[in-house]
Amino acid sequence: MKIGVVSDTHRMKKFIDKTIPYLKECDLIIHAGDNFLDSKYIYTLTNVDVMAVRGNCDFENVEEELVFEVEDKTIFLCHGDKYCVKYGIDMLESKAKSINADLVVFGHTHIPLCIQRDEILYLNPGSVSLPREVSYRSFVILDIENGKVQTQEIKI
Repeated sequence: MKIGVVSDTHRMKKFIDKTIPYLKECDLIIHAGDNFLDSKYIYTLTNVDVMAVRGNCDFENVEEELVFEVEDKTIFLCHGDKYCVKYGIDMLESKAKSINADLVVFGHTHIPLCIQRDEILYLNPGSVSLPREVSYRSFVILDIENGKVQTQEIKI
């Protein structure tokens, strides 16, 4: 299964639009918050189902966290602000282990991150609109097949 992962799009449609050719090719899109309404915009342009959560800059009455299964992998999706991810992923790691997550998708820092700890993959796609600590805008394409997870960072 091919999954597009975006976060921290912040209503900047001129940058979101650059992701659409890639996201149209996905089976699912994950949006890790800031701006939740962008997930609806992305859906209208791709017609691909979107799993999305609210970020710290969102005011919609939607979930802050989701746990769901894809290809026998448990995915924990959150924005990350409630887990103090700007100071590391220790709190996030504790949550991931408590729910037996295989993959954690989060945003908030606007900094791309893809690391594995104790067989859990932590993925922050960076920001499509307002990157920090890198000179490029980014998102990720995940490919989950036969129990294996591969990531491809897309720079725009």
